[in-house]
Amino acid sequence: MRMSTFSSRNTRETLDLGERLGRLLQPGDFVALVGDLGSGKTHFVQGIALGMGVPSDICVSSPSYTLLNEYAGRVPLYHFDLYRLHGDADILDLGFEEYFYGRGACVVEWADRLSSEMPEEHLLITFTHEGETVRNITFRPEGSRYLALLRDLFPVSGKNI
Repeated sequence: MRMSTFSSRNTRETLDLGERLGRLLQPGDFVALVGDLGSGKTHFVQGIALGMGVPSDICVSSPSYTLLNEYAGRVPLYHFDLYRLHGDADILDLGFEEYFYGRGACVVEWADRLSSEMPEEHLLITFTHEGETVRNITFRPEGSRYLALLRDLFPVSGKNI
């Protein structure tokens, strides 16, 4: 398993990194975000949305109460927030797995709430606090698609991929 870690010093860098990833996402991609409250997950998703062509005047926010927001870009962006869920049974009851293998790209905050419903191939991104403004963002690809995606995201970067 290869990993890559990026140190973001501020919100702008987190948004920019998300935007770079968003430009690379394709239909069927699954991005799993894990990290504490306030670690930068939603800012990262805002960047992904920009990179996927979601208009900048659309407010991209965490769907904490609705659980899913859909955004129209060059491919649909399915933005999940599973904070309020407690496991696979909740996911199955809501039918979210249909989105996981659908025509858009899924970005799931609090993806650690998934276990057996997590697609076998995915990109796991972990956010950790490294001070008041600094965040370490670690990418772990599961599957050849996501290893290739990381190579495109961090070309010749020496960031441990």
